[in-house]
Amino acid sequence: MDKITSLQNPKIKDAVKLQDRRARKETDLFLIEGYRELKRAIDSGRKIETLFFCRDFFLGTNEDELIDAAGNRAIECTKEVFAKLSYRDRPDGLLAVSPQIHLHLIDIPSMKNPFLLIAESIEKPGNLGTILRSADAAGVDAVIVCDPTTDIHNPNVVRSSVGTLFTLLVIEAKSEEALVFLKENKIEVAAATPHAKVEFTEANLKGPLAIVVGTEQYGLSETWMKAADILVRIPMLGVADSLNVASATTLLLYEAIRQRR
Repeated sequence: MDKITSLQNPKIKDAVKLQDRRARKETDLFLIEGYRELKRAIDSGRKIETLFFCRDFFLGTNEDELIDAAGNRAIECTKEVFAKLSYRDRPDGLLAVSPQIHLHLIDIPSMKNPFLLIAESIEKPGNLGTILRSADAAGVDAVIVCDPTTDIHNPNVVRSSVGTLFTLLVIEAKSEEALVFLKENKIEVAAATPHAKVEFTEANLKGPLAIVVGTEQYGLSETWMKAADILVRIPMLGVADSLNVASATTLLLYEAIRQRR
């Protein structure tokens, strides 16, 4: 296909619409922008429906490998057109349209000593993406996103996760369904609250475990607090009375790693 030079090209207009949640829901498509994100998607077997690229924005020398992987689904754009497509301040010249994949609790394989992370109603896409990145680094077996207020295919989730959305088993479920699953599989729920008596480094996190984290503004819902088998607190020694949810998640995950290793 010839290089796209018009901002009014239907493929460009359709792709730009995918920055909006409604369009993603209606089409079941989403955007993957960035070299690292796209490479991880392709390496994980994600299907690429269309790959837009612009050499004027390339930062390295390996972009052609991804273009070749897309084959005849790769379309070159002018700098002006790609800038219209991109949702980043500093684009790197690669943006793909890909079908969404929705996984459910039934997709979690049985395992001897499961290590799960549950993210309840995380509001900010950047925080959800960072949580996924920490979960990938911590080697969790699955992330269960419960009652989401932001969808996992938000462009900023993809970006903040640095493509780990594609390397993780990311499950979508309602809290009630997740609780039933955890109970049936005898997995303990660990939740952090400032009111807990036990510091997170003193709790036993070695067995079948699901660490659950909640909304930025209100924390965990009463549903999850009541269901928690282990309540822990993270010491706050300064003026602030809480941590960013992604930071708190990382602390809890790595304490679990320390004990389980």
